[in-house]
Amino acid sequence: MCRTLKTTHALLLLWILAGQPLLGAADSEERPRVHLITTGGTIANRTGDRLTPADLLRSIPTLNLYVRVATEQFANVPSSSLTLDQWVTLSQRINELFEKDPDLSGIVVTSGTDTLEEIAYFLHLTVKSKRPVVVVGSMRSPEILGYDGAANLLEAFRVAAESSSQGRGVLVVLNSEINSAREVTKVRTQGLNTFGTRGYGLLGVVNSDRIVFYRNLERRHTITSEFNIASVETLPRVDILMVYQDASGDLISASVEAGARGIVIASAGAGSVSDSQRRAIRFARSREVFVVFSTRTGGGHVSMNSPADGAGRIGQQLAYRIPGEDLAPLKARILLMLALTKTRNGEEIARMFREY
Repeated sequence: MCRTLKTTHALLLLWILAGQPLLGAADSEERPRVHLITTGGTIANRTGDRLTPADLLRSIPTLNLYVRVATEQFANVPSSSLTLDQWVTLSQRINELFEKDPDLSGIVVTSGTDTLEEIAYFLHLTVKSKRPVVVVGSMRSPEILGYDGAANLLEAFRVAAESSSQGRGVLVVLNSEINSAREVTKVRTQGLNTFGTRGYGLLGVVNSDRIVFYRNLERRHTITSEFNIASVETLPRVDILMVYQDASGDLISASVEAGARGIVIASAGAGSVSDSQRRAIRFARSREVFVVFSTRTGGGHVSMNSPADGAGRIGQQLAYRIPGEDLAPLKARILLMLALTKTRNGEEIARMFREY
């Protein structure tokens, strides 16, 4: 068999295995360019030495059918080890890449899954481009049978390269599902089907032949966001505290004394707190610390009319008491941190919670 025929058979076999149109050498420059930024997490957590960006790319044999990839390693740690200062630096780096390279199709960021939804939402509010940023991870480490990192990463690259992904904010891709960074949460501790969007449904899916989106977001994000962290060095401290039966308010007071500029209450129901917490919240307000009321329930809305600290209703007239709308406590914290980089006006912060 001549060399040309052997090459043709090899390419045909690759096409059959991939189930995708064949890209020849002449087409290589037409493939979308995607930038990979790795931060660590289970997707890279190999015993002895963690996977590098190059290692991750080698785990995807069909990658070149879809994209051209440039890589950089931002960090290589568990997601819970990343600091807020690193969040800021990462977002600034992503904005720099988009600004300097107008032909870049998108950016993929790897993360550990435990806090993936937090870093994704922070980027959702601070990246200033309509081009997609896709955050991806894996539930199984590279040494575990059925390692899902390679499949998730390939799908993340495909979503980042997809033109219809533009303008949808930061996306989270795992297990062939696309969720919005604003809405996604880790819904179980183990298993592959671990991320979901309670109450809203998937944003889209990654099929073998194409990317399909089902809906758009109405809330502000990315290029419509008012948050600009180009000159931000450190985010203000915001703590989260939970309501439970007969919970003491001591932790709220301690948070204030420790320098928190904001507190998110993961309230019972739609805003209820204990009597002791109610007194501590009044103390926090007297010290001009903003308190946002979210819910521990995992879904639903905390509104202007929801019960709060026993003083009637949460209203704009109460300068330091803000309804968290439908944001989970983790994400309410992120929005409050960013809000406090811009304003100390309670009505303005309440507006931001209505719009983001």
